[in-house]
Amino acid sequence: MLELKVELGERSYPIYIGAGCLAMAECFASHIKGRKVMIVTNETVSPLYEAQLRKSLAGFEVDCVVLPDGEAYKNWDSLSQIFDALLESAHSRQTTIVALGGGVVGDMAGFAAASYQRGVDFLQVPTTVLSQVDSSVGGKTAINHPLGKNMIGAFYQPKAVVIDTLSLQTLPEREVSAGIAEIIKYGLIRDVSFFEWLEENVERLVDLDQEALVYAIETSCACKAEVVEADELEGGVRAHLNLGHTFGHAIEAFCGYGRWLHGEAVSAGMMMAAELSYLRGDLTKSEVERIEKLLVRAKLPVKGPVDMQPDDYHRLMKLDKKVLDGRVRFVLLKTIGQAVVTDQYLPADLDSVLRQAASLPS
Repeated sequence: MLELKVELGERSYPIYIGAGCLAMAECFASHIKGRKVMIVTNETVSPLYEAQLRKSLAGFEVDCVVLPDGEAYKNWDSLSQIFDALLESAHSRQTTIVALGGGVVGDMAGFAAASYQRGVDFLQVPTTVLSQVDSSVGGKTAINHPLGKNMIGAFYQPKAVVIDTLSLQTLPEREVSAGIAEIIKYGLIRDVSFFEWLEENVERLVDLDQEALVYAIETSCACKAEVVEADELEGGVRAHLNLGHTFGHAIEAFCGYGRWLHGEAVSAGMMMAAELSYLRGDLTKSEVERIEKLLVRAKLPVKGPVDMQPDDYHRLMKLDKKVLDGRVRFVLLKTIGQAVVTDQYLPADLDSVLRQAASLPS
């Protein structure tokens, strides 16, 4: 088992990574201060891993709330289910919430923990590639609004993150690829050598090779930890983690949350960001082609939904959290391994990228 640490002073916490971590009681016990635990999971993950987690929490009084599965349920109703379960079972401020599932479960459980009785402890036990390499680390918690993704939430750090790579064996192939999109993102924004490693090994990740997974997850989490340590509340460099997300969140909102997986939308968004970076004179054509080739090999989309028009992107991107004084800012690439947040682009270039994403003639 590997252990990383997110250094945030009194809010610092460990990330445990390895095969079988879910069965290691020592990953949990020292991070739970009270006697009561509320597991938050969903109807897909519960039959697979709830019983094992309960064994690791032996000695604690454990309750569980099982939510519907899917991005479409990342909303007020599901959040209320968590609060209802906590109150009905008389959980106090000494309780600990344990998020068992993917990014949707982790985001909602974390937001519930930040809000319940003005804040209780929580642990992240992510079970998807995407949540293991991205959403479980860094303390971003939120629910969606019909007009925008993750618009209602809080920064709230977990007490620990427990990543069991064996839990990925039950993931559908599409979910695996969606998570790999976020792994590729780290190489693009911060680590060209990691991007080159991915060019050599991406099929191993698609095939869930354990050695490759552990390395990619560890590298991704270390990168995320460094960024969060430098900019916990996203006032600067942390925004780089949103490469492709402004386009991607617009896709998710347009599709109604669920038709496209988050990582799929981010993949198409990263391709759009690469194309806009090229038109700005930063990326070379060969770099754009390398990015596209890697995404395709990871079985990810490189264009947006066929029914989404440029006007749809413009309308939805105006709701992005990076909009400043009415102008959309994007995370773009100076080169592979170096990102920048900017509003310096030609509107005609953006329109060209959006038309290309929609497979429309220029």
